[in-house]
Amino acid sequence: MSSLPVETIKRDSRRLRGTLVESLADPVTGALAEADTVLLKFHGSYQQDDRDIREERRRALLEPDYRFMIRTRTPGGVVSPEQWLKMDAIATRFSTGGLRVTTRQAFQIHGVVKGDLKPTLQAINAALIDTIAACGDVNRNVLVAANPELSSLHAEVYRQAAALSERLLPNTRAYYEIWLDETRVAGSGEEDEPLYGPTYLPRKFKTAFAIPPINDVDVLAHDLGFIAISENGRLLGYNVSVGGGMGASHGDPETYPRLADVIGFVTPDQVGPIAEAVLTTQRDFGNREVRKRARLKYTIDDRGIDWFKGEVERRAGVVLATTRPYQFVTTGDRYGWVEGENGRHHLTLWIPAGRLLDRPGQPWLSGLRAIAQHHRGHFRMTPNQNLIIADVADTERATIDALVAEHGLDGYRRVAPVSRQALACVALPTCGLAMAEAERYLPDFSDRLVEAQARHGLADNPIVLRISGCPNGCSRPYLAEIALVGKGPGRYNLFLGGNRQGTRLARLYRENLDEAGILTELEPLFADYATRQTTGEGFGDFLHRTAVLDRPPASA
Repeated sequence: MSSLPVETIKRDSRRLRGTLVESLADPVTGALAEADTVLLKFHGSYQQDDRDIREERRRALLEPDYRFMIRTRTPGGVVSPEQWLKMDAIATRFSTGGLRVTTRQAFQIHGVVKGDLKPTLQAINAALIDTIAACGDVNRNVLVAANPELSSLHAEVYRQAAALSERLLPNTRAYYEIWLDETRVAGSGEEDEPLYGPTYLPRKFKTAFAIPPINDVDVLAHDLGFIAISENGRLLGYNVSVGGGMGASHGDPETYPRLADVIGFVTPDQVGPIAEAVLTTQRDFGNREVRKRARLKYTIDDRGIDWFKGEVERRAGVVLATTRPYQFVTTGDRYGWVEGENGRHHLTLWIPAGRLLDRPGQPWLSGLRAIAQHHRGHFRMTPNQNLIIADVADTERATIDALVAEHGLDGYRRVAPVSRQALACVALPTCGLAMAEAERYLPDFSDRLVEAQARHGLADNPIVLRISGCPNGCSRPYLAEIALVGKGPGRYNLFLGGNRQGTRLARLYRENLDEAGILTELEPLFADYATRQTTGEGFGDFLHRTAVLDRPPASA
């Protein structure tokens, strides 16, 4: 983080330009100027370094191995085969980590050096994808339920979400000038920002569209949510939710995860005005003095949900109608083939932690390249870091099946349910906030958890597991039935008690445990669950019913 206050950097940035051009041209360092690292986020990129070799380079009197992570803006995670092939080529040429599918239905590529940052962004733009507002204090990539069974309804909701993503973009031309060499015109650096103003939002802002009965987007974890209400496959409108957020800080009661409040119902034509009203209310009333208290959830808690709802209605010129009934049954993806409408087929593949590389025995990047060369439908990245090969014709199916098997992409058939459900953030070695491993630890810990389940006859139980390298919660851990939140190298806080529907927060159960300690805590809970669970009862539901979570943490 820059030593300058973020609000000052944004205010003085000439609409997100700063000195990025000069920083990129500086041959002395692989890094950007401090303030420019803040502004770069609005353009879809983070400056990072390889923490595995940070100390080694320090001893050699070298600066850190600075690299850049780039994240795309791909509403709903929908891309064409042609775009997939172009992103594959970009990652192969410029990055060190292949392609990664994120929990926000976007591509991430890692390890781009400063000199390749502009060419990479230009290549992404040539694929008709951009990275504008993929990070930073603005509305970020909009999530859309990836449910493959509701093709027509999904298409309608997706179109609305994609339109809202465009509507909530910043107005500045900085991205186009810096990365795409657009000619500067009069007023450059002074553009009007009717939605964001000169200092944009106090913090990041996340929006999601859910389609019951599946809550794969974890809609209540977002600042703004739209829960589709349909009747006989026809979209009637949306229930609106506000004030969700996962971020927290260890040991700081002023910060906490929060579930969104559902405040009413809107028709499809009211989505835009309501979204703008929620965003601008947060712009004007969010906390700009204490950054860790700057998310919408704190604005609502500080001022009250009734006040917030009234302010949104006033700004939108819309009176929210009474919330319509809905029900979620799962947050997970449905793997394998699913037949959608109009005789089209959809194949959901399991991609652990979303990482797509060619590894020995797992040439997944090559496999998806081969599929993209044959496929005539589209791809959907899911909020669970998986991938749907969507809109497959009967004549394509056998070819895709053969390519999936040839490249080992059918792993969903061979792993336990807990592994298929699990999420993990990137964490070490690239994330500067990570306190512990997440993505690299997920396979080993999942295996240990499955072994523990098997000892009690629970190996087929789809417990929701999520691992986060720090309390910011990018893998949405606070909604899991079992969550590990990084506390230090090899040590985690253990959270328990979320549910399979994404509608209940987990609670802190034990603090600062290593792997042995975590498994020791879980073993008797699994034993109890195996003997006392009711039919179909989830692990998190069982822990609540039996009051296990009322026991205070060991440190309390």
